[in-house]
Amino acid sequence: MNETDFDAAFEALTGNPPFPWQRALYRRFISDGEDNIPATATLPTGLGKTNVIAIWLLALATVKEKIPRRLVYVVNRRTVVDQTTAEVEKLRNNLRNGGHLPEHVRTLAISTLRGQHADNQEWSADPARPAVIAGTVDMIGSRLLFSGYGRGFKSRPLHAGFLGQDVLLVHDEAHLEPAFQCLIESIRQEQEQCREFRRFRVMALTATPRGGEDPFELTPEERESPDVLPAEPTEPIHVVWRRLKAKKALTLIPVPDEEQVVPRIVELAWQRGQKHSGSAIIVFVRTVEAVEKVRKGLLAKKVPDDSVSTLTGTMRGFERSRQADPRQERADPVFARFLPQPKDPGDWKTKPLDRDRTVYLICTAAGEVGVDISADHLVCDLTPLDSMVQRFGRVNRYGLRSDTCIDVVHEEKSSEKKKADPFDQRRWPTLQLLRELHGDASPAALGQLPLPARVAAFTPTPTILPTSDILFDAWTLTSVRDRLPGRPPVVDYLHGVAAWQPPETYVAWREEVQLLTERFTPKQLADLLEDYPLKPHELLRDRTDRVLRHLNGLAEAHHDSHAWVIDDGTVRPTTLKELAQEDAADLRDCTILLPPEVGGLTASGTLGAGNQSPQLDVADEWRGENDQPRRRRVWDEEAPPEGMRLVREVDTNPNADEEGDEEESPARRFWRWYVRPRAADDDASKTAREPITWDHHTSDVVRNATRIADALLKDHPDLHTALVTAAKFHDLGKKRVVWQKSIGNPNPTDWHAKSGRDWKPREITDYRHEFGSLLDVEEEDDFKKRGPDERELVLQLIAAHHGRGRPHFPEAEAFDPDRPDEAACRAAAEGPRRFARLQRKYGRWGLAYLESLLRAADAEASANPSPLPEEVTGA
Repeated sequence: MNETDFDAAFEALTGNPPFPWQRALYRRFISDGEDNIPATATLPTGLGKTNVIAIWLLALATVKEKIPRRLVYVVNRRTVVDQTTAEVEKLRNNLRNGGHLPEHVRTLAISTLRGQHADNQEWSADPARPAVIAGTVDMIGSRLLFSGYGRGFKSRPLHAGFLGQDVLLVHDEAHLEPAFQCLIESIRQEQEQCREFRRFRVMALTATPRGGEDPFELTPEERESPDVLPAEPTEPIHVVWRRLKAKKALTLIPVPDEEQVVPRIVELAWQRGQKHSGSAIIVFVRTVEAVEKVRKGLLAKKVPDDSVSTLTGTMRGFERSRQADPRQERADPVFARFLPQPKDPGDWKTKPLDRDRTVYLICTAAGEVGVDISADHLVCDLTPLDSMVQRFGRVNRYGLRSDTCIDVVHEEKSSEKKKADPFDQRRWPTLQLLRELHGDASPAALGQLPLPARVAAFTPTPTILPTSDILFDAWTLTSVRDRLPGRPPVVDYLHGVAAWQPPETYVAWREEVQLLTERFTPKQLADLLEDYPLKPHELLRDRTDRVLRHLNGLAEAHHDSHAWVIDDGTVRPTTLKELAQEDAADLRDCTILLPPEVGGLTASGTLGAGNQSPQLDVADEWRGENDQPRRRRVWDEEAPPEGMRLVREVDTNPNADEEGDEEESPARRFWRWYVRPRAADDDASKTAREPITWDHHTSDVVRNATRIADALLKDHPDLHTALVTAAKFHDLGKKRVVWQKSIGNPNPTDWHAKSGRDWKPREITDYRHEFGSLLDVEEEDDFKKRGPDERELVLQLIAAHHGRGRPHFPEAEAFDPDRPDEAACRAAAEGPRRFARLQRKYGRWGLAYLESLLRAADAEASANPSPLPEEVTGA
């Protein structure tokens, strides 16, 4: 693809011609050498950094062998990931109409780990398919470390393998998360040292580098803009110049002390609204409490309530995603005023408020990064310089206004009480640098500030915990579900340790807390969450101390109500009364699951008692493209959801007499949980929409594995053979009467791999079919003729294809009803040794990647089986 072809393809994908830096980055991507992907790119905000995704895609189309197959885009902090996804959706829609591009890039998959596309499995369903995965530092980082938040132990290695191999990880605004940047660099170095199977590349994007890098930058012609800009931008470079020199008049406003900051911000924001009628005014403050004070202050000045909106990191995902996406019916019309207006207004279901009305958006740091919004004017308090630069980037973002004002309210001097606060002390060198701007807050002016002085005014770098090979090894032991000495939680490795960052806790609401706590053991409750896991849209995150205060308030009225504390996959049932008395340190980074009956969520999606949300349990609101529900729970005789499969039937009153008097039977007893194939979190191990025989399913898996191996392992014939051999024998252990009975097979010697909708699966055994397969495969001639290395890999792929065998099977599952105990003990003992050997050979992420290839082949066969014979379908 020459430069002319690139320009045409880029415009076809994005709707805009490329900036010079975008063309230069493409040339870098397709160049020879190990440095074809720069480690750092320093690009001012508002200049299309997200289009790195389009550049990657075009490079993949040009030099397929040099470019990783998946791009992971990490948005810092808990901001609105859906906006990145909307950009990628536009690329994919344009790809479908772009027949001039190769087929291998026109099948682009999109997944996010928040929002509408959350965990839609497009990215992991077909590892040979190009994919873009967008997520936060927490979501991506925890998965890379085999510890995915909200993930059960079974899916953790799959996510680690597919996020850590054949990947370009783009870390947006990397300067804001130095600990995460160090972590992903250490993962890259560890993989290179261990000669991992596939490459893991890292690229940091930042508008405000901390120094020490040799970054990719704007081209010289972009940086050296003329003093007088063209009246009308006729070339892409003119657009760059206009955005770099966007008019932003900066005024610094001192007040006597901290108590006067918020009242002055309210007054200034209101005055701006009076002076500039019809403006979109953004307000930034440092704390959630200050956001609420500003909101109340504006309402006290008779600003209409429906003209004011807030954006904080403490909103539940369900409400936040809805707020920021005008394609949804109930999106926030105030927020829509700050978004780039679509070329086709019909793309939006929510109409922005009229342009003649002044609107206000009040934000914490949640609105600073990763949100493509542009205000007409800005009023804010004083923070360290990196935060101020992000705030300035959310006003007159495209350089279209000539009257934009920025008001920064600050105390006259540092408080004596905060002399030892490292975060607060970085605000004062920031103030000095802002004075040196002499009222010009354009990106060009900010870029002229001396780099050493800028770095000295940045948010202090947290204490970055060192990783080690021992730690990486410990995190890979995903089948060890209990706490393990030497395996710490990963959060401090993602964000570092900083005194100015208080601990946080998640909160969610589910009906099963009140209904099932007394009927199940903690392990059974954890297994329920494996089948129906908490999703990002269900969770809110707030400071642990605020969560505890909130729980204390709820406990006064509901002290005996049940609650679950979820910590790294384990469930600890308790009561609200007991929970409210716990130490904050014990709840750090845990999830508190509450019953909806206790309330505690405001209509805006934050913790609170007033104006309660009518929708607390939103587990079934996990939706995909076209607003299609991905799962649903139904009661008793309610019809099964169309196109879904049963994953769990819960008898909420097993002691009731089914044949007894109807008046005495419970109103609701059998609770059936369904998921849509391909949208499920498990590998569809037992259930399907129609019964599927063992031969049928195995044939489908072998066909899928062969296709995957042909695409990804053609240069590794030994691995190709091992994958296909494992597919052939992975389900041998299902040929057991006890297993067939567990899936409800009415003829348990007629071997089936999946039950149908009319069969009733039962929890009657701890037997694991993968473990039985390990014993059976040893007798297969096609296995025996393989070399020792291939046989060992085949055994591990079989053992791990539902998440166990990393490194072991629990004692309760390490048996086979049809095999001698001696054989089972021998297989159980050999498993951890085999895992350790293979992990040394292929690397931690490399082994997880190879395991996940079989899992992908199996999951695809389960979700989309080949056509069933007529005698099964009734055709």
